[in-house]
Amino acid sequence: MWLSDGWKDYELIDCGSGEKLERWGKYLLVRPDPQAIWQTPRTDPRWQKPHGRYARSATGGGQWAKKDVPERWTVDYKDLTFNIKPMNFKHTGLFPEQGANWDFCMDAIRKAGRSVSVLNLFAYTGAATVACAAAGASVCHVDAARGMVAWAKENAQSSGVAEKPIRWIVDDCAKFAQREIRRGHTYDGIIMDPPSYGRGPSGEIWKLEENLWPFVELVAQLLSDAPLFFLINTYTTGLAPSVLTYILETLVTKRFGGHTESQELSLPVTSSGLFLPCGATGRWMAE
Repeated sequence: MWLSDGWKDYELIDCGSGEKLERWGKYLLVRPDPQAIWQTPRTDPRWQKPHGRYARSATGGGQWAKKDVPERWTVDYKDLTFNIKPMNFKHTGLFPEQGANWDFCMDAIRKAGRSVSVLNLFAYTGAATVACAAAGASVCHVDAARGMVAWAKENAQSSGVAEKPIRWIVDDCAKFAQREIRRGHTYDGIIMDPPSYGRGPSGEIWKLEENLWPFVELVAQLLSDAPLFFLINTYTTGLAPSVLTYILETLVTKRFGGHTESQELSLPVTSSGLFLPCGATGRWMAE
């Protein structure tokens, strides 16, 4: 597994019974987590007095049963700063387990010894965009949600990379990729974090199990002649990491060489010393 253990402003204190107790800076949140199916004694008194608690509804969805936090605050990851805003659907705008992927991308960019261009698809609030820009890459950030792109710009400003070469694109990722292919644009690194299920701006239905292969096949055409990396992240619990290896080995390694590795992303749990699995990532890397 790849462990995101470089945090100081985030801590996964405890988890179990379908919930996790987290510290985001100085604020404590309790949020649902479908992976935490084990039972824990919950002896830490902070379980009983979080600043925010998101409660699932028996009929689906949920809401913040308690939300005694600011509308927004910031947390730091190494030299990066991100804006946290608890949303109606339990999210905070940041996935801390992605720290391992940010480190991977930044390391590859810094070691390249040349100019590097990166395409970030389904880019959400732009943590990977900010990380790549901070490492010296030019980045094209693409997400279909205008509000998420605006949030990503705030993160770039907070991290001091707003003036770096970043293209901010509000668009359907597949349609944008098709246009980039026609324009002859290429990228040295590609990052994608596609949803398990979603709808495009024109009502297009996205199902990861059905659409991931043709989408990666499409986007792989945007790799430059000397690419550095191709990263796929997924939260779909039924999709094994080895599936991502198979896709990347077939569509990327056969063309460019290099190698692929896929693992679970995990966060350390302070109370137990164990690790919470947080989805899978596949990484193709040039030799």
